[in-house]
Amino acid sequence: MATEVPTLPWLPADPEQELTRRSHGALWFVARRVLAGVVTLIVVSLLTFAALQILPGNVASVVLGRSATPQATKEIEAKLNLDKPFFERYGEWFKGAVHGDFGDSSLALAQGASNPTISSRIGEPLVNTLILAGLVVVLLIPLSILFGVIAAKAADRLPDQAISVSTLIFTAMPEFVIGSVLVLLFFTALGVLPPNTIIPPGGNPFEHPDALIMPVLTLLLTSLAWTTRLVRAGMVDVLRSDFIRYERLNGIPERRVIWRDGVRNGLAPSVQVFALSIQYLIGGVIVTEAVFTYPGIGSLLVSAVLGRDVTEVQAITVIVAAAYITINIIADLLVVFLVPKLRTEL
Repeated sequence: MATEVPTLPWLPADPEQELTRRSHGALWFVARRVLAGVVTLIVVSLLTFAALQILPGNVASVVLGRSATPQATKEIEAKLNLDKPFFERYGEWFKGAVHGDFGDSSLALAQGASNPTISSRIGEPLVNTLILAGLVVVLLIPLSILFGVIAAKAADRLPDQAISVSTLIFTAMPEFVIGSVLVLLFFTALGVLPPNTIIPPGGNPFEHPDALIMPVLTLLLTSLAWTTRLVRAGMVDVLRSDFIRYERLNGIPERRVIWRDGVRNGLAPSVQVFALSIQYLIGGVIVTEAVFTYPGIGSLLVSAVLGRDVTEVQAITVIVAAAYITINIIADLLVVFLVPKLRTEL
């Protein structure tokens, strides 16, 4: 008589079928997130387009200034298609945007620029902003983990208290205040760094490293403060857990306990925090670029709003929103990867 093999309740009856189910679940999860992101982008673009219509004046009034006459205003509006109905103009913009063409800058076109295309105007500032934000992210993640682990290991002792007080101070200070303090310290008092970031057209920010220090430091301090606190909170819970005590009792080296098992389990709740910090950088970059006159996408957005350049504002807004959505999707996938339990629920 054949012996019946008992089925373990925590193992699937058919492993191959379970693997297929999870693969389909993961693909469906990604598809839903991407679809939601596309819908969000469309809504954002429509709301932005509508909001810019509410602002007083338009490109014609900005270009003509005090010399504006009804006839001259109508001529520029007809040239820029501003006399067309709202949904017709939005439809034309949307059709081009779907094919990667954001059109021409209304302000540049009205001023008779030789190359008024949006892609030519935002390309260089976008690269400059990505360099600035990229440097901050590269420093932010390891420093947050390092300070968070140090604070968690010394919970309620002097190192933890020093880190907590410092992070509280920087959390309470907005970017323009921190930037102004850094200018006062490094330029006015010490005279070692320039107060403004001057990068000539076509230049590379890496060719002027001294001009990058204060903008990077400003964004880093504002973001590092609260990411460190949240990493510390997650690590404190993990270091007090039973499995960490078990590993220590079994003689596993402390460094391995902390940096392999502790950090991996403590970081899972912090992934979304890092994602929010990177998203926050996108907004903080606009303020920081204004403080240090950094030639990035934030400075271009401010000048586009002041110039009532609808197409340029629209393009920049969609790019920023796409960055937000992409960061959110990546963060969700990382959380699922780090927490095995979530993978079984897809």
